[in-house]
Amino acid sequence: MENAKANNPENGSVVADNSLRDDAGAAFVLESKGEWYHAGYHLTTAIVGPTVLALPFAFRGMGWALGFFSLTVMGAVTFYAYYLMSLVLDYCENSGRRHIRFRELAADVLGSGWMFYFVVSIQTAINFAVSVGCILLAGNCLQIIYRLITPTGSIKLYEFIAMVTVVMMLLSQMPTFHSLRHINLGSSKNAPPRDYSLANSSSSKLFGAFTSISIIAAIFGNGILPEIQATLAPPATGKMVKGLTLCYLVIFVTFCSVAISGYLVFGNKSSPNILNNLLPFEGPSLAPKWLIALTVSFVILQLFAITLVYSQVTYEIMEKKSADVKKGLFSKRNLIPRIMLRSLYMLLCGLFAAMLPFFADISAVVGAVGFIPLDFILPMLLYNMTFKPSRSSFMYWFNNTIMIVFTCVGLLGAFSSIRQLVLDAKTFKPFSD
Repeated sequence: MENAKANNPENGSVVADNSLRDDAGAAFVLESKGEWYHAGYHLTTAIVGPTVLALPFAFRGMGWALGFFSLTVMGAVTFYAYYLMSLVLDYCENSGRRHIRFRELAADVLGSGWMFYFVVSIQTAINFAVSVGCILLAGNCLQIIYRLITPTGSIKLYEFIAMVTVVMMLLSQMPTFHSLRHINLGSSKNAPPRDYSLANSSSSKLFGAFTSISIIAAIFGNGILPEIQATLAPPATGKMVKGLTLCYLVIFVTFCSVAISGYLVFGNKSSPNILNNLLPFEGPSLAPKWLIALTVSFVILQLFAITLVYSQVTYEIMEKKSADVKKGLFSKRNLIPRIMLRSLYMLLCGLFAAMLPFFADISAVVGAVGFIPLDFILPMLLYNMTFKPSRSSFMYWFNNTIMIVFTCVGLLGAFSSIRQLVLDAKTFKPFSD
């Protein structure tokens, strides 16, 4: 019975020594050759992404105390959740079933076909929204550099988004997840007055707080940990924990430095992209132009990398059906569909980025609707179902408490973030600056 389950292509599990012979998505995109530090690079790239620049803006909706509390709690919970996820994946691999996809792991452990479609729907929405957000922010960063060089220039944001989209269409042709390892590897005295006050009305404070919590959820979420672990050369047992530790060492320094410095200097004037505060539309630059240009350039490179990382799951889904594993990776049979489908996907992401350039709103919706279910709820459920801790144990009740709390947070965050997106969309004309 166990062997039958282990070789069942419907649930996506494979015997540790074999591969899915007819699964082009697994064979091409989720190439299993990486070491633990490669997983650490991919995790860091997937988590330390564009939403980090919105941390001061998230603090703007909560203030210092609630902001630090939320940042600390969500960091601790996601590390714990990813650790539990790695234990579940290791357990399945040691049992003869190595899962290479989140959706198939969930369907196997929970024994429900609908869970497969639930996870793949959430993952697809996350990957698309993250790609849209990255292209939007990269276009915004190009606009910042342009304003440094030509302050009175007439090129609009949507035109920079189009430029970024073309670059991403080219970069998206990198064929495998493992190949991305090559990519992943003085201030002014004219700062504005500091004001840390929150919104006046109670309802605005409440909605602002939950929108900010959703942004932080998006900052810590990744939603593709099984796919990242799939890039590890088998046996993968224990390697993911090392990569996760490396990732969170970087996260601790990065997130705290951005949150503290950005909110400390700009307070409730913090923008969704804190780099915009350094180069206001009116008044002098608040940092040397060469420093802003250098910083923005590094941010753009990181945005390219994270867009590629999150796009891999979408590419894997597409190429499971469109590619032929019996043909070569660069054969005409596989190359032409890959170029067409990946380019079309990036073109669609760029179109949405140009139409709805609300980076913080998109981040909040993705955090509430996507990352909270996959990264704050599902890992605890998978652990409880796999290892079946005693109902009287601390672990059982601790996991259930996290699931209940973040289910409520996710629902409230979804309402507040979608509400804010609708309000902003009402006052915006598509393809404007």
